[in-house]
Amino acid sequence: MLTCTSRNAITAVARTARLKVWWVPLMLAALLASAATINAQPSRDPRVADLVRAGRLRLALYPPQYRKNPSTGEIVRTVVYMEVAQALAARLGVELQVVEYTSPIAAMDGLKAGACDMAYLAIDPSRTTEVDYSPPLTQSDFTYLVQAGSSISAVADVDRPGIHIAVVRDHGSTLALARIVKHAELVGADLPDAAFDLLRTGRADVWAAPRVGLLRYVNRLPGSRVLEGSYGTVSFAATVAKGQPGRLSYISDFIEEAKTSGLIQRAIERSRGE
Repeated sequence: MLTCTSRNAITAVARTARLKVWWVPLMLAALLASAATINAQPSRDPRVADLVRAGRLRLALYPPQYRKNPSTGEIVRTVVYMEVAQALAARLGVELQVVEYTSPIAAMDGLKAGACDMAYLAIDPSRTTEVDYSPPLTQSDFTYLVQAGSSISAVADVDRPGIHIAVVRDHGSTLALARIVKHAELVGADLPDAAFDLLRTGRADVWAAPRVGLLRYVNRLPGSRVLEGSYGTVSFAATVAKGQPGRLSYISDFIEEAKTSGLIQRAIERSRGE
């Protein structure tokens, strides 16, 4: 389950990749109402003067943080992270520009290169030198999706010789799993759909990912089930490049206010109906 969290955040590392850009208009009435609850006015705060001058907030997203219509290429659902960023852009008085990446590592590269202004990344101890985190926004546990008829009924059954675990490369769930698995073999894929396909076609026995993501795939594989237990948890936070203490401070203050006002919790509740 995806939940709002208030844990302290830590920092993270990156590399480069290709990106694609789309613009997201301020068009959702519910979102605008949420933004209004935290005083969505153009900011004169010197900590974010560069963003206000640019007239835009460039948000990095990567699967499964968004999903697109395969025919039109348009976003078909609004995830919690985009809603919070839209409220932040409204507070700044700028337009939200979404920059599409293929992976968390690619998004971190974009931050380092100055191709985007903010991303949402899993807080992981292996990412400690290249980016800085706000306080965490959400938390989810990690678990497994298994096929119908699988003999695997509990998380403890997975780490055995001969078991193949589908994972998405560089995601927080994979980093956490790699630190604890001793016997099973991890089979990597670049995107969530590709990891799901490894399970669907029998090339993997289970798929490891955040529970909130796996629950969106259950109906695509009749009889499949998400295991009750978990092998870890992850917190996600807004992330900026190193050397931007003012921006980090402003975004951190915004995140704490958004949690207190209920904006993040309301966004999470809306996302559960998607």
